[in-house]
Amino acid sequence: MDKKLLSVLGALAAILVIFAVAILVVGNAMGQSNFQTDNATLPLRFLFVAIGLGIALVVYFFTRENKIWEVGTREVVYMAIGAALYAVFSYLFNGTVFVIPSLSQVSLRPAIAIPMFFGYAFGPVVGFFAGAVGNMFGDALTGFGLSPQWSIGNGLVGFISGLVFLFKDKKKSMDTVLYISGALAVLATILFFLNRDITNGFYFAETAPVSLFAGLTMLIGFVLVVAVRFGFAKNEDIAAAVTWGMLGNVLGIGFAAISDIWINGFSVPAAVVGEFLPAAGPNLIFATILVPLLVVAYAAVQRQSGR
Repeated sequence: MDKKLLSVLGALAAILVIFAVAILVVGNAMGQSNFQTDNATLPLRFLFVAIGLGIALVVYFFTRENKIWEVGTREVVYMAIGAALYAVFSYLFNGTVFVIPSLSQVSLRPAIAIPMFFGYAFGPVVGFFAGAVGNMFGDALTGFGLSPQWSIGNGLVGFISGLVFLFKDKKKSMDTVLYISGALAVLATILFFLNRDITNGFYFAETAPVSLFAGLTMLIGFVLVVAVRFGFAKNEDIAAAVTWGMLGNVLGIGFAAISDIWINGFSVPAAVVGEFLPAAGPNLIFATILVPLLVVAYAAVQRQSGR
């Protein structure tokens, strides 16, 4: 069997095993009701985990000749570092102090820049592992409960961020990403204004509608990404990392939110307005601020090390 295929399969299998251990072993051992995932929906949650892993595998098969799929010792180390950093910073910013009023538990998460950066800098497999495993352990540390489908969504954020190198013309690919992400941002915002009666379901004023700020953050984030894309036109690494991070955020968090239509019985408007916008919108804002800082810092380290 091809070495690259074995490496990719090994990374995806490791994610699945870690998820199973975290939910079925660690959760039961701790004996905390808010830590243990609802057993009634567990098969559905793992179905969406399998779908997310399957998406990554399909993309690999269609692009397997590209060198971005090479996973060696270096990439394994970056997987562990990325997952650890994301877990710790997700825990620090995932408490009740930073919660956003929404249909379910959503909080400000500047740490989302970590899987975006790791995916862009070290490849989609590293980004997937860092986002998925880091989010799972971050949720475990916080104690709000484990949602493996949301962890896979975070993994897809990092995975898609690393797909930029599949395209020879970075600038053209960034423009395409802007068109796709902009269209999805507009559609989600229109859905918000057509469904202003959707109320918060977690922590804050359950009878109050999802805030106007939450509904507009996706558009605000998109405008900021466009500003970065053209403001850093001469620094292609910053522009590409932020632009593709945006696509990863939109599709990855969108995947997680849409899964709750089946898992939690939400309507499409409820999933988009009540979960997707409050989660993905602020992520975009943080991405435009923090991802460029990480890219610049990494470039400085590379220069110092002579790479």
